[in-house]
Amino acid sequence: GPPQGAADFGLVMDQSLRELYQEVILDHSRHPRHFGTLEHPTHKAEGYNPLSGDRVSVTLVLNQEGRVADINFTGKGCAISQASASLMTELLAGRTLAEAQKLMNGFVHLVKGEDATDLSPDDREYLDAMSGLSEFPMRVKCATLAWHTFHNAVEKGAA
Repeated sequence: GPPQGAADFGLVMDQSLRELYQEVILDHSRHPRHFGTLEHPTHKAEGYNPLSGDRVSVTLVLNQEGRVADINFTGKGCAISQASASLMTELLAGRTLAEAQKLMNGFVHLVKGEDATDLSPDDREYLDAMSGLSEFPMRVKCATLAWHTFHNAVEKGAA
C-alpha cells in the first residue's frame, strides 16, 4: 500500500492549495486589476446576477487588429465575482477575440469542474484559483458573470 502518511500529505496539500487560492481570490477582490471605466470604449456591457446581487460593468477597446487593446471593469458584489472580473481583465488584455472566446470557454469548463483542455498551461495555472468553485454550483454564476458580460459587450457591437 502507500507509504504511511501519504494520504495525510494529500490532505495537507489540498488544504494549503485551498488557502493559496483563497488568498488569490481575496487579493484580486481587494486590489482589483483594471478597475474603472474607460473613457472611450469601443464596446461595453452591464451584467447582473439577481440571485446574488452581483453587478459588473465591462468597458473595452477593440483595436483594428481585433485585439483587446484595453479593458476595465467596475462592479459590486461578492469576492468571487470581483476577483473573477479582475483575473479576466488581466488575461484578456492584448488577446484577440478568438483567443478571448477560447479562454472564456476554458474558464467556464474549469469552474464547472469539466475538462478545461482548451486552456493553455499558463492560463490554466493563472485561473486555477477558481477551480475549486465546481463544488459550489451557486458560486459558478458569480465567477462567470464578468466573462458573460465581456462576451455580451463584444456581441452587442460598438458602444
